[in-house]
Amino acid sequence: MKLYKILSTGALALAMASCTDLDVDMDSLYSTLPGTESAVEANMANIYFQFRDPLGRRYMEAMTLSSDEYTSVAYSGNWYDGLAYAHPSYHNSKPSDATIDWMGVFGLAVVKANEVINSDADTNYIAAARTMRAFYTFLMMDNFGDVAIVDQKYADEKGIDMETRQPRGDVARWLESELLDVIPQLTTETKGENYGKPNKYMAEALLAKIYINWAVYTASSVDQYDAASANNEKLADCIKICDDIINSHVFELGPDAYRFKFNYDNTERVEAGTIKDFIYAMPYDTYTATGMQWGRSHVYKDIKNMNPSYFGEKLNNSGGAYMTLTPECVARFNLPGDERNFLLAGHRKADGSDANGVVYVYDPATLLPTDQVAKDKQGNDLILTKTITVTGDVESNDVGDNLEGWRQGYRSMKWFVCDRDYSNGRHQSNDVPIFRYADVLLMKAEALVRSGQSGAGSLFNQIRSYVNAPTISGEPTLNDIYMERGREFFDELWRRNDMIRFGHFEDEYFPQYKSNSFANFDKTHRIFPISQNDLNLNPKWSQNPGY
Repeated sequence: MKLYKILSTGALALAMASCTDLDVDMDSLYSTLPGTESAVEANMANIYFQFRDPLGRRYMEAMTLSSDEYTSVAYSGNWYDGLAYAHPSYHNSKPSDATIDWMGVFGLAVVKANEVINSDADTNYIAAARTMRAFYTFLMMDNFGDVAIVDQKYADEKGIDMETRQPRGDVARWLESELLDVIPQLTTETKGENYGKPNKYMAEALLAKIYINWAVYTASSVDQYDAASANNEKLADCIKICDDIINSHVFELGPDAYRFKFNYDNTERVEAGTIKDFIYAMPYDTYTATGMQWGRSHVYKDIKNMNPSYFGEKLNNSGGAYMTLTPECVARFNLPGDERNFLLAGHRKADGSDANGVVYVYDPATLLPTDQVAKDKQGNDLILTKTITVTGDVESNDVGDNLEGWRQGYRSMKWFVCDRDYSNGRHQSNDVPIFRYADVLLMKAEALVRSGQSGAGSLFNQIRSYVNAPTISGEPTLNDIYMERGREFFDELWRRNDMIRFGHFEDEYFPQYKSNSFANFDKTHRIFPISQNDLNLNPKWSQNPGY
């Protein structure tokens, strides 16, 4: 068996180290694993956690900046960075942008997964490796369209070249078959030693995500998908797989309040059983599992010189602050009594009334705003602007490197920052949930509405009741579900995916306005360009259309 260049981005190059001959026996590159269980465990850990670094920064940037949640801002040229952050905000990413150069990390995970799959490891490890191979392939398919199916058995059956990218629809169908086959073999344990690792419900949630997006993934091309006329043949399958998760009675929305799910102690809360919403999450720790740096980009620029910061204590590291919330995102948080309204610094006072941009110091114990107004370094009240005013270079969204520029746009409070974590290179210990029970409820609700069935209202109202937002009578519309997903999964990296499926990716939102000459509304840009590094290492690949 030969080692292929499939997915041979920089990650595969790392896997091969100094090897330059790609036609070498895989055995010489440890494709067959040493026989000890500890060696298999070590290899599996590399598979499980390959997502940690991209998720902690670059993948997060690409997902959020290309959605209507965040925009990039520059400060008199600071954070200009070759427009790497502005490009996704304008749906105009470039193959050289650092914000999209992470496919290789997923490729390395697939290579490592195949090492286990093709070995004589225990069947439990092989099932977990197949699940992770499917997960990483899904991420690549969702973001880049056509990708390689790195399955030797499938390649032999179909007579395909594993070095080449396969049509997106074929990838979706392979993913479905692979997950259906492996789900019965997976553990149902979600905590303890299996936390952050694949389980039956994780694979089912992934399959449900594929089913709800089936019409997107199987369209003849990315620009031919039309939400208004799309026919999803997998809605019944989506409902069935969601029901299996719901009827397991393993998960629930509570008992902890919504805001605590994303706090820096959420690992401990999961293990204590007070967070039961996480089906699959990526664990982080500021010392032992680093990489989560969302606070760096999300916080106020001069937060180091605030005492206390609006997180209730002084932070000893500065903020990058190159991502700020769009006014369109802020406008979604408009439901009376909704706990999620407090996730936006500058949006709400302690009593829930409109703060009009005034930022209050939050209590680190309750994660709610107090009556104390946060002060900037000059001792003035910190007042953020809901609208964003660009005073410098328009293409980079330059707002100026001064007090006025720093206060442009509201800021996210969802991933609460503590100084103990942030002091260590601005790393955080907040685990990031990838699949949540709340998502399963809303995917089922959406599938019911799309298929003309009743029952979505009770699912929808479970979400609303849990966060103390007004419930609805009757059944929700698709737009109700779309807006609710925008609140419930704000800052969790699913907004781009939702916008495409619901037909809103080409909407106008800051700075993606038709009046802005840098905005791009080409439908081929629903996926990203292939990184130039990947193209250089894969001569059989070509750039995505539109780029």
